[in-house]
Amino acid sequence: MLELIQQLVNGLSLGAIYALIALGYTMVYGIIKLINFAHGDVMMVGAFVGYFSVTLLGTNILVAMLAAMAVCAFLGVIIEKVAYRPLRNATRIASLITAIGVSFLLEYLTIFLIGPNQKVFPASAFTVKAYDIAGLSILNKDVFVFVSALVLMVILQYIIKYTKTGKAMRAVSLDMEAAVLMGISVDKTISMTFAIGSALAAAAGVMVGVYYNTINPLMGIIPGLKAFVAAVLGGIGIIPGAMVGGFVMGLLETMVSGYGNSLYRDAVAFGVLILILLIKPTGIFGKDSGEKV
Repeated sequence: MLELIQQLVNGLSLGAIYALIALGYTMVYGIIKLINFAHGDVMMVGAFVGYFSVTLLGTNILVAMLAAMAVCAFLGVIIEKVAYRPLRNATRIASLITAIGVSFLLEYLTIFLIGPNQKVFPASAFTVKAYDIAGLSILNKDVFVFVSALVLMVILQYIIKYTKTGKAMRAVSLDMEAAVLMGISVDKTISMTFAIGSALAAAAGVMVGVYYNTINPLMGIIPGLKAFVAAVLGGIGIIPGAMVGGFVMGLLETMVSGYGNSLYRDAVAFGVLILILLIKPTGIFGKDSGEKV
């Protein structure tokens, strides 16, 4: 039983990272119906911004996270304006191919600028400590990741539910044309959506650096795809679904690694995607809706 609880604790911190990344996928899809496959690489950029903030500027991990969120929020707006906005009325496949192109651009531009080698977060950035609580070994980095992610999710829910920007996002998501008639700036709202989603991904990137202690220019591929699976699992376009899907994926991966073989954890993640698409394509929180023709 203690071992099971230990695996659950480990899974919650990993799931929190997936949930933060999945939120960016689901926010963008909910408004412009675009799968932003460059989102995982925005997370990678955030991880490197946090790394250089710690190593070059000597900041603490919280300041590094805020710096990464600010830089990636700006990056997300630039990507939307340059790559996606001109294709807003184009076919879905054109936007999808562009997203994949942006993903490769971020990866190999990072390799060109700083090299392909992985970077190690300095021990001074986050001193890891273990606490023995009722027979469980709980690391302070697990607590940091889980609590930070939870705080960011609460802030996001507040923005979506109670702010003018959040109301604009919900309006554009429901009916873009009606939102324009009500005086809402669709371009500004979409840019803000990319900014918020990219900032959350950047925070997740810094958390990955703290959690695994190493980062590299290709680190966003697998976590990005798993976060996409989490978004689909919860119901893509539905914010609570992305949160739940992220935690489910984190717990599932930890259980497979703890009780099975870590070599199979990626296969299990994508196996879940296949099952969801076969059994309930709309996800856990999604509802079937008719489409007028």
